[in-house]
Amino acid sequence: MNLNFATIWEEISDILPEKTAMICGNEKKTWAEYETAASKLASALSTSGLKAYSKAGLYLHNSNEYLEAQFSIFKIGGTPINVNYRYKADELLYLLDNSDCEALFYQACYGDQINLIKNSLPKIKAWIEVDDGSPSLVSESLNYSQLLEDCEPMPRWERPEDIVYMLYTGGTTGMPKGVMYNQAEFISGMFKTVKAMGYFVPDDMDNLTEYVKDLDKKNELPVNLVGCPLMHGTGMWLGCFLPHNLGGTVVTIPGLGFDPDKIWKECIRSNVTNIIIVGDAFARPMLDALNTAEDKNTPYDLTSLQQITSSGVMWSSEVKAGLLEHHDMRLMDTMGSTEGGMGASLSTRENTPETAKFTLNPGMIVLKDDGELVEPGSDDMGLLGISGDISMIPIGYYKDEKKSAETFREYKGTRYSFPGDYAKIEDDGSIVLLGRGSNCINSAGEKIYPEEVEEALKKDVNVFDCLVVGLPDERFGQKIIAVVSTVENKEISESALINEVRNRLAGYKLPKKIIFTNTVERAPNGKANYKWAKKFAEDSLA
Repeated sequence: MNLNFATIWEEISDILPEKTAMICGNEKKTWAEYETAASKLASALSTSGLKAYSKAGLYLHNSNEYLEAQFSIFKIGGTPINVNYRYKADELLYLLDNSDCEALFYQACYGDQINLIKNSLPKIKAWIEVDDGSPSLVSESLNYSQLLEDCEPMPRWERPEDIVYMLYTGGTTGMPKGVMYNQAEFISGMFKTVKAMGYFVPDDMDNLTEYVKDLDKKNELPVNLVGCPLMHGTGMWLGCFLPHNLGGTVVTIPGLGFDPDKIWKECIRSNVTNIIIVGDAFARPMLDALNTAEDKNTPYDLTSLQQITSSGVMWSSEVKAGLLEHHDMRLMDTMGSTEGGMGASLSTRENTPETAKFTLNPGMIVLKDDGELVEPGSDDMGLLGISGDISMIPIGYYKDEKKSAETFREYKGTRYSFPGDYAKIEDDGSIVLLGRGSNCINSAGEKIYPEEVEEALKKDVNVFDCLVVGLPDERFGQKIIAVVSTVENKEISESALINEVRNRLAGYKLPKKIIFTNTVERAPNGKANYKWAKKFAEDSLA
């Protein structure tokens, strides 16, 4: 099989034409309808002058249109570019220029931002507007719905296998970077990675269509509900690519914002088998919603739900245990980044591992700063390295050779990806994730990782969310500051909370100051917004 997303999905549309491919609100499309819509949009892109290796942006909310537009870009042999819908004019301009976009699908509500930048992007040949009830403000735009009516489907063709798939990642510092993969290697590596993490996927990609037919025969086609944004890797890779490659359904919820009750109601309505989230930022309010429903004697019927999957952000063992009390299922906590998958932690009613403790994928190493391997059971910490034996290793960062050389490098003849995550290795070979080196706080010569302090704070029953940052300190270099929100904004004692954390952490890791706030700001995908936390802490202390 030609390992290209478009080719795989075309074949699936041939064998499962009447099965549901996607659901968003009341809009449901079969695989045949999905493939036809993407083919018509591909014709529009081709007519506008895009071709194989062209880039096209997706400045869209979670929706069926997002998936159709992406499929159409894959169909022409192009590369879809994920665009954060929170970006404003300057950020948009940088991303679209840096990625060499030649077309942009955008929500009509962002027409004002498009008008601010369109004259500065001469490479863009087509602005394609998706109706959302907002007025159309961009005079040069093509109407998405009209294209579906007017265009003929683009004929299928044999696509090159050297097509690049790219995902832009914001990281914690600097401008967003495009992480590049060979698409064929990415698809193969993704299956290897998720299999190592405990997913049920075929061993041989050449037998994929037969595997999909068997899932259909047994009525086991996956139905994934994407609770987080499709514009980020967790939502797209685990929420879309994985189920679509297995002939399954992708369910999204229209509109912005996260509503846990909508998640549970949609789970029931669409017979969802797997919900994709990002850590406690999603899981904790979902647990609260289940508790509230239980208290009202109106519990949610979660019969269809087999698994909740999270990646990218801490998912505490206490919240996992709470979810498992409501429903017997698998909780898959995956550890990874745009630069590669690292490991996983599986929780069930019989076994709930400690927070941030993961089983290492085969082919992984933990490398100390001096270049030596971390030994299991030692107190040493090091950088996690991912090899291509079991994961997809990027080609590099788009237009950034220096950063590529730093992140993707060889160790003893094997090429690894070192995304920047530090960890320890336990006696049993499992790892404890400490956090990103870029967020590491250096206080009096000691390294403190924010995630470790955050986890200790979150064990307090009154703490709803928190972020930990380092601020300049004349004596110690940096001091640890915690920004904390409480359950129902309850007033609690700063000194009592610090004293409670003292029972869990060494003294040098304790926050010197806790600043309380009604809401701890996070990115739409639930990831930590340390830039905001640092600015909030600085302003509060000033």
